[in-house]
Amino acid sequence: MTIFTFFFSLLVSTPSLAETRKIQDEHGTFEITGTPQRIVVLEYSFVDALAAVGISPVGIADDKKAERIIPAVRKVIKPWTSVGMRPQPSLEVISALKPDLIIADAERHTAIYDDLSLIAPTLLLKSRGETYRENLQAAEKIGIAVNQHQKMKARIDTHNAKIQRFKAQFASKDTIQFAVITDKGMWLHGPASYAGGVITALGLKSPMPDQTEKAYFPTSFEQLLKVNPDWLLLGAYTEQTVVDSWQKNPLFNILTVAKKHHVIDVSPELWSLNRGMLAAEGIAENLATVLVQQ
Repeated sequence: MTIFTFFFSLLVSTPSLAETRKIQDEHGTFEITGTPQRIVVLEYSFVDALAAVGISPVGIADDKKAERIIPAVRKVIKPWTSVGMRPQPSLEVISALKPDLIIADAERHTAIYDDLSLIAPTLLLKSRGETYRENLQAAEKIGIAVNQHQKMKARIDTHNAKIQRFKAQFASKDTIQFAVITDKGMWLHGPASYAGGVITALGLKSPMPDQTEKAYFPTSFEQLLKVNPDWLLLGAYTEQTVVDSWQKNPLFNILTVAKKHHVIDVSPELWSLNRGMLAAEGIAENLATVLVQQ
């Protein structure tokens, strides 16, 4: 066998690394070849997906606050360059990083999709406002885009098995409610929200099971009294919040969570901002600490 014949047979018998992969994203049919080496992501959920298969992006729209990325993700990925705010990432900084793949959010970045596509192939996926199931679907598409489809599928299978193991631990019939709070207000995250979807996947009950159309509900004190969950997990974005003033109202003490001391502080970055397999597993661990060890 000649050297030429040997290399020709090797080429035809080995799957081509340059084979074009097609993905249905929020813009249409996305095509990519090869294995991206310099990836820029414009939402936290995409960082989680890459970290889940051991890939480090070179650039992240991290709102110029690296600490917003949960520790479980930061522990896996290498240092990155901030490309600015998620709503308005810096095209100049992104371009300077010379990416070969950009992963953008369909809600935030459709308006700049053409500009991003001039810099690098841009995969447009759901992130902001996505459900738990949609997040897993997006992760699989990211796996295809980065040429790690089988590894991502295996990680999703591992994740699903972990969630089922946590679910088996939970015998509680109590209703579980997560809310984001600031000094301006409270927003309950319903069953259609990311956190609500994780709670449902864990076999736990929502105090508002019929609210499946909207993800987030601006909530007054009177509305909280009506919802009256058994557990209230609060992710605070400000040091002082509306709950501080509500707790001074005598009516606060008629809430089940007040009577049973079931108001729990949790990380809003873990429960709301990051969204991904590592985040969901962290949420499950939080709930195990609260419900199993009570």
